[in-house]
Amino acid sequence: MLHLEELFDGSSLMHRNVMQLQNFICSVILATTLAGCSSIKPDYAPLDADKYDDETYTSIVTGKSGGTNILELGQEKAGPGSMPVNALLWRAALDIASFVPLDDVDTFGGSIVTEWYVPEDQSNRRLKLAVFVVGLELRSDAIQVRAYVQTRDGNGWTNAGRDAELGRKLEDLILARARELRAAAISETSN
Repeated sequence: MLHLEELFDGSSLMHRNVMQLQNFICSVILATTLAGCSSIKPDYAPLDADKYDDETYTSIVTGKSGGTNILELGQEKAGPGSMPVNALLWRAALDIASFVPLDDVDTFGGSIVTEWYVPEDQSNRRLKLAVFVVGLELRSDAIQVRAYVQTRDGNGWTNAGRDAELGRKLEDLILARARELRAAAISETSN
């Protein structure tokens, strides 16, 4: 039963309001964190569907493909202590892409993004590479290279799309370099 003094005592009422506000904020943070996990399979094909497989999930918050399935949290997808991508392909991709200044390198995501590069023999054209190591095995489908091209337009640059042929050539170079690295490692262990 409430006493008349408690009705006029603002401190207990304020304490109750502060506790309710804290509970609300914690609930919102928890709900946002859980909603950021992906657990809904898309019913449409993403624009770049070639880089996703049947196990692609859509974020509840953003609606974008990719992310972590909430049911797979805490499970390891690669062996313990290993890279989540093929180490030979990763090293070969770094070797081949090193002719262009690197902008972003994500070892665990398996991606390498370069800065814009203007070849010496083509001053009106520049390119940017995005290299993705997407598999654990040394196979041709475990590496993807996207070569973005821009052409000079007066004082600025205009997007010219992707150069698929250059991307394929770079993929072949990376695969060849990875095979060389594997052969070198085998010959070292056999000697």
